[in-house]
Amino acid sequence: MAMARAFLAVAAVAAVLAVPQLAAAADHPVGGSGSWDASGTSYNAWSAKQTFKQGDTVSFKFAPSHDVTEVTKAGYDACSGANPVKSYTGGSASIKLTAPGRRYFICSVPGHCAAGMKLEVTVAAAAVTAPAPGKPHHKRSVAPTPAPAMAAPEPSSTDEMPNVSTPTVAPAPRSSDAASIAGMLGGKAVAGLAVGVAMALAM
Repeated sequence: MAMARAFLAVAAVAAVLAVPQLAAAADHPVGGSGSWDASGTSYNAWSAKQTFKQGDTVSFKFAPSHDVTEVTKAGYDACSGANPVKSYTGGSASIKLTAPGRRYFICSVPGHCAAGMKLEVTVAAAAVTAPAPGKPHHKRSVAPTPAPAMAAPEPSSTDEMPNVSTPTVAPAPRSSDAASIAGMLGGKAVAGLAVGVAMALAM
């Protein structure tokens, strides 16, 4: 049971990290100070120097004699609050910029918009931050599988060693044969010696 809970907790954290997160929202006090009045502040000159992103807010502080009225482009150009998108009273307002595009605000009290209490805001799409990279997974190295050993081929009948015949050795002469040969040689030698002596005497 404890292991199942731990697994679910890890899965929930991983899901949160995988979802892209919106950049932190910022609050923009109108005019730089937050004061919304007819003192001659150029609110649009201030707005042109700001970067408004989706999710940011614009905050207003004003006297009870004023209001903040969001209007359309036509109402802004005409300084008319006859068809307001939304009106804010009570001395303060914090308006969230929920979508990219242009927003228009005026003070709907007659004459106040013409005196400079008007604001145009251009909202950019929110920047998305990438989730933190997870820990890299290291793949376990796997030793290569050795190739199967090749079986030695069995020698065929043609690969057998050829038969070599042993040379025949003549048999050694017997002692009786040797004596007969010696006797024959001896007789011839004596006869040759006798003939040689006879020829010498005749000369």
